[in-house]
Amino acid sequence: MEIVFLGTGAGAPTSKRHVSAIALKFDQGSSLWLFDCGEGAQQQFARAKLSLARVSHIFISHLHGDHLFGLPGLLGSRSLQCAATAGLTVFGPQGIADYLRHCFAVTQTKLGYPLTIREFEDDGVLVEDAGVTVTIASLCHGIPSYGFAIQEAPHPGRFFAHLAMQQGIPPGPLYGRLKSGENVVLPDGRLVTAQSVVADPVQGRKVTILGDTAPCEQAAHLAREADVLIGESTFAETESQIAARSHHSTARQIAELARSARVRTLILTHVSARYQDVEDSPDSESHPLLTEARAVFAHTLLAHDFYRYHVNRRDRPRPDPYT
Repeated sequence: MEIVFLGTGAGAPTSKRHVSAIALKFDQGSSLWLFDCGEGAQQQFARAKLSLARVSHIFISHLHGDHLFGLPGLLGSRSLQCAATAGLTVFGPQGIADYLRHCFAVTQTKLGYPLTIREFEDDGVLVEDAGVTVTIASLCHGIPSYGFAIQEAPHPGRFFAHLAMQQGIPPGPLYGRLKSGENVVLPDGRLVTAQSVVADPVQGRKVTILGDTAPCEQAAHLAREADVLIGESTFAETESQIAARSHHSTARQIAELARSARVRTLILTHVSARYQDVEDSPDSESHPLLTEARAVFAHTLLAHDFYRYHVNRRDRPRPDPYT
């Protein structure tokens, strides 16, 4: 699983940060999911060498323009750039269906593939698809804003062929049955349990992506025990009053949430343009937002446009943050 940050700015694009858009690539298959679609997202796709044809799901956290204005253009360009007729589903708060219908009607845009629009309002499970569950919860942002917890199903445990051979089981169909968790009876009447030759299942990976929000319990609940928490850090703590008035979070506040939720890695995004003077090295140790967050939660990273992060399975070592 790989996270590709296509836009990491807040409010309006700057010369170094486009506005919100995050792509999630899966290990197997060609599916790609997009979370938020700010202005210029389709250009960022091209620069990141990602294919619009692979996008099967788009999730919009809320209807502020910096998370939404790129969506009609991206959907239209998908028709032009690929001959594929594979459908696409857009998930978003109430109002997104009217927004897209009006945009397409006024511009006379006709899509060359089936588009499904699913509006949501209630917290709970939104998607169950190919071993991945997406759960949503409402946040605190002045308008309806949501966070997403993407949870993989557990992975089968490792099969120990040498243990099977020690019990006199020859390679063949019985191995497959044991790998799938089935107990088998050998021709001599002996029972071999799957548990005796297969390790325990490995917990699936969990990625939590929060829409814009002030600190709240729902955000902490979604983030609980996540491998990766992607959270807004629009302001530093010195601007906490502005953050509170605009229903945003500071770097310190999202780090405190990550610590209390026992996440493995926190990645900061949605950075205010007021910090663009220090953006020469956006993942630099000296960036004020990163410094502030790491004082509370050590394993914090700061995303920049086109930053890629590989989410390893729990049975693999955690990667170096900047490789």
